[in-house]
Amino acid sequence: MANVELIMPKMGESIMEATILTWLKKPGDKIEQDESVLEVATDKVDTEVPSTHAGILQQILAKEGDVVKVGSAIAIISTGGEATQTPAAPKSETAPAAIPVKEVAPVASNGNGAHVGDFKSASRFYSPLVKSIAKEEGVAVAELESIPGTGQEGRVTKKDIMAYMANRKLGTVVQSVAAPAPVANGRTAVNAAPSAPLVPASVNAGDEIIEMDRMRKMIAERMVDSKRISPHVTSFVEADVTSIVYWRNKWKNEFQKREGDALTFTPIFIEAIVQAIKDYPMINVQVDGDRIIKKKDINIGVAVALPSGNLIVPVIKQADQYSLSGLAKIVNDLAKRARENKLKPDDLSGGTFTVSNVGSFGNVMGTPIIMQPQVAIMALGAVQKKPAVVETPYGDSIAIRHKMFLSHSYDHRVVDGALGGSLVRRVADYLERFDFNRTI
Repeated sequence: MANVELIMPKMGESIMEATILTWLKKPGDKIEQDESVLEVATDKVDTEVPSTHAGILQQILAKEGDVVKVGSAIAIISTGGEATQTPAAPKSETAPAAIPVKEVAPVASNGNGAHVGDFKSASRFYSPLVKSIAKEEGVAVAELESIPGTGQEGRVTKKDIMAYMANRKLGTVVQSVAAPAPVANGRTAVNAAPSAPLVPASVNAGDEIIEMDRMRKMIAERMVDSKRISPHVTSFVEADVTSIVYWRNKWKNEFQKREGDALTFTPIFIEAIVQAIKDYPMINVQVDGDRIIKKKDINIGVAVALPSGNLIVPVIKQADQYSLSGLAKIVNDLAKRARENKLKPDDLSGGTFTVSNVGSFGNVMGTPIIMQPQVAIMALGAVQKKPAVVETPYGDSIAIRHKMFLSHSYDHRVVDGALGGSLVRRVADYLERFDFNRTI
C-alpha cells in the first residue's frame, strides 16, 4: 500500500488558512476519490474538502478546531500501489514515473540574492512537484509568484513552470531579484510604513465587551491593509434614473411570475457598470509591485450584508457575458446563498471590480474601501424623488425626477482623476440613456 497526504487546498483569492470544523470520516474508514472528508471554515465561507485519492483514511494530522495553513498536510490516506518512503501530494500535476524528481536542499539561492525554496511567504498553493522544479532551476518564490497559472484556481502546473523555464533560458523573461517584503493580503509593498500604535479603549461600568468573530477580524485586517496599500480617491456623480424606475415597475411583476425571481435595481446598475468598464478597460486592472495587470475578464463582486452583520463579496464571473435577465438571476442566487452560508470558495474568488449597494440601507452615497488587489469599487446610493430642471424643445421646466448618487473610489497609484471620474460619469450616462421600450 502507498501513502499519500491529504493537503489543505487553496480555497479562494487571498485565503491562506482554514479552521477545521468537523471530520466527516474517521481513521480506518474507506473513502472514494472526490468524497468529502472534512468540513473547514475560512473568513469567507464554510465548505467541505474532498479526498484527492480513493483508499483508507489512515491517520488524521490536524484535529477539529485547528487553524491550518493552505498547503499543509491534514491527513494520510492509504491507497493501492507500490509503497513509498514519503507520502505523495495531491495529483494536480505529476511527473512521468520513469523520471523521478530528485530531492534538493530546502533553501538555496538563485545567484541574485533571492532565496529559493522558502515557500512560507507564497500567496498561492504550489504542489510538491512545482516546488521541486523551482528549487532545481533556482526559481525564487517571488519569481514563481509572477508565473500565470492555468490550473484550478490559478495554480501553477508543471506545464506552466516548464514553459516559463524554456522562455527564461531563451532570455524572454526577466528573473526576479530579492523578494519584496510580503504584506498581510499576499501582495507586496516597498518601504511599508510601520503600523501606528493602538490607542486603548476605555471601559466603564455597564459597558458590554463583544469579542469579534473570525470573519469580523479578517474584515478589519483587510480594510486596514487596503487603506494602507491604496491611496483612496472618491468621485461622485448624480444620475437621473427615472426611466429605469418606471421600466422596472412595468416589468417586475411579469418577471417574478415568469422567472420566480425578484427584479431589483442592482442587475440594471451592474449592466451599466460593465458597459462602462468596456469603454475604460484600464479600470479593470490589478497592481502587482511595479506592474499593472490588465484583466481580460470582467468579474464583478457584489457586496452582501449577512444576518450576522458581517459582509461578504461573491463574484459574478464574466459579467459581460450575461443578459439583463441572467444578471438578475445570478445576483439573486449569490445573495441568497450568501445569507444561507452556502457559497462555495470559487464564488468568492477572481473579482476585478466591486459594487456595493449602500442605497439598500437608505444611504444616499458612500466612500467604499477597495477590495485588494482590485483598484476600484463603486457604491450605489438610494434612489430618491427630487425636483429637477428638465430641458425640453420648448424650454426648461421643473419636474419630479428619480435621482441617485454614484460614488466611485479608486486607487490613485494607477487611476488618476480623469479615468476614475470618467468611468463613473459614463455609468451615469448609460443609466440615463436606459431604453424604456426594451423587454426582458
